[in-house]
Amino acid sequence: MCCQCPQTPLHNLQDVGTLRLELDDASLREWDATVLASGPDGIVLDRSAFYPGGGGQPPDTGVLLWGGVQTRIAGARKTTDDVYLIAEDGEPLPPPGTSVRGALDDDRRSALMRTHSSLHLLNGVVYRDFDLLVTSAGMEPLEGRMDFDLPTVPEGFREQVQETCNAEIAADRQIVVRSMKRDDAFAIEQVSRAARDLVPAHLEEVRIVDIVGLDVEADGGTHVASTKQIGRLEIVKVENKGKGFRRLRVKLHDVS
Repeated sequence: MCCQCPQTPLHNLQDVGTLRLELDDASLREWDATVLASGPDGIVLDRSAFYPGGGGQPPDTGVLLWGGVQTRIAGARKTTDDVYLIAEDGEPLPPPGTSVRGALDDDRRSALMRTHSSLHLLNGVVYRDFDLLVTSAGMEPLEGRMDFDLPTVPEGFREQVQETCNAEIAADRQIVVRSMKRDDAFAIEQVSRAARDLVPAHLEEVRIVDIVGLDVEADGGTHVASTKQIGRLEIVKVENKGKGFRRLRVKLHDVS
């Protein structure tokens, strides 16, 4: 499992908290919503496309517009049912019942989507070609890292993996997000090996991110629609993290 994200079905029950719009449509950048709660803990909307962070992907930033006022949002966090938007210090808080327009920082979200998808692609290549499982991952916009259980690094490993990843990017593989019944998801070998101990036992559905023909993972983050949208991937270095673990640091570049 690439990023060890909490799993969330594609659909969300409106009567138990925030409707997570980004899980169904990662391309959404603006939307209308109503404030359910507002205070020191954050702002809760009935509908939100702010990714609250998790599994190595940082939360989104952006703004709320309401009554001629702008509230800058520095991040978000998730509880069991709600997404709490964290306003920057000193920003005005819209009171409960206020109609607002939410807007994400498009550059940041788009960069994180490219980065998250690149890590899934990297994981798929290393899993397929070397039968290695990822142990942890993290990212910032256009930069990321993945740790693998790899006692020794084969000669030419970095170069081979980088070349193969860029070939898979050029292949323009479709990236599909769907919800699956738990038993069906764990019937997929890669999902079963990587995620069985990480998905909460009470969940009956698992959110799956599928780079068609390459990588299938349980995941709760946001992604681009195809590998070509990732851009060019560079493996900057392979680091020894001790006890047989190796960290691959990646950086993304635009394709001219």
